[in-house]
Amino acid sequence: MDCYKITVTAAVLFSITAINAQDSIEGKFLTNIRQVTSGFVKAGEGYFSPDGKQIVYQAQPLDYPFYQIYTQPLNVGRSGPERPAPTKDSKSSAVLPADAAARPKRISTGRGRTTCSYFSPDGQRILFASSHLDPKLDQTEAAERKQQEEDKAAGVRRRYKWDFDPYMDIFESDLDGNILRQLTNTPGYDAEGAYSKDGKLIAFCSDRDGDADLYVMNSDGTHVRQLTNAPGYDGGPFISPDQKWVIFRSDRIKPEWLQIFVIGIDGKNETQLTDTQGVNWGPYWHPTRQLIIWSGADHSDPTARPNYDLWLAHYQVQGSTFHLGSPIRVTDFAGADVLPVFSPDGTQLMWTSTRTDDHSSQLFLADFKLPD
Repeated sequence: MDCYKITVTAAVLFSITAINAQDSIEGKFLTNIRQVTSGFVKAGEGYFSPDGKQIVYQAQPLDYPFYQIYTQPLNVGRSGPERPAPTKDSKSSAVLPADAAARPKRISTGRGRTTCSYFSPDGQRILFASSHLDPKLDQTEAAERKQQEEDKAAGVRRRYKWDFDPYMDIFESDLDGNILRQLTNTPGYDAEGAYSKDGKLIAFCSDRDGDADLYVMNSDGTHVRQLTNAPGYDGGPFISPDQKWVIFRSDRIKPEWLQIFVIGIDGKNETQLTDTQGVNWGPYWHPTRQLIIWSGADHSDPTARPNYDLWLAHYQVQGSTFHLGSPIRVTDFAGADVLPVFSPDGTQLMWTSTRTDDHSSQLFLADFKLPD
């Protein structure tokens, strides 16, 4: 994870206040908001292809208990994808739009837990984590199916909790889902990977030493080196556009209360960027401007349900010092808005939201602009 002691040189303090729907601030930043996934139990954590014409994401099919990885074209126009009469696709196990141009394609094997997919910078390969090599996969699937059936029968909605599956490893596939190589094979959880802009490096999370830390490796899986080593979880790393910094989330200050940090690609100059009575996670770089976007919620009132919204801030780098400016609220929907990412040209924003008719998590897309 990182160091033993953290010096907060750019901590950001902010409070999250309720905003009435009629006073929504979303129009200042987002226009043409539209839902881009459907036909799954849930879907989320999407990323753009380098040309901005496709997305890759994780989604739970209707008849399987774990997320699988899918790609989907975005060539249905900026007015949003039409959703005509759905059809059933045998490979993806999802109810899909009748228009084949808008249909997702499954990339993962169809079995095991999967997560954290990402396009290579040349757009020809896809990185993702999968536990399909679990030697006891039949039992793992059966146990999860039983749990989900019991929850459904009891009307129980389990609190979100991520599984650090010890059989999760990072793989690279072609655009048809043919696995080209397994990039990690060390015992323990290896996931949450993303390429650097030039495609030479992959930053990822691993608990191979018994604690979830950040690592960097060459894109062929060689020359693995550890970046962080502090007690607690460090994860969700993304390498900056200039390839000098790695941004990530960590709960080292208080378990499960994630805050945002950056660290140099060389493992030096670690800086905590947020320090709130709540959770800040899923940070992502703007591709052309010195901006970071993330999701945050206030957890200071134990009697109130936290509402996750998107927040944006400018940053400055002076030598080896990283400064984050005051946060700006981007969404105020009364539900979850999480895992935001910019398109390669920075003109669109995609994120995971429960602003659906059935309140399931799905991917949403909007045109993005900074207020004048």
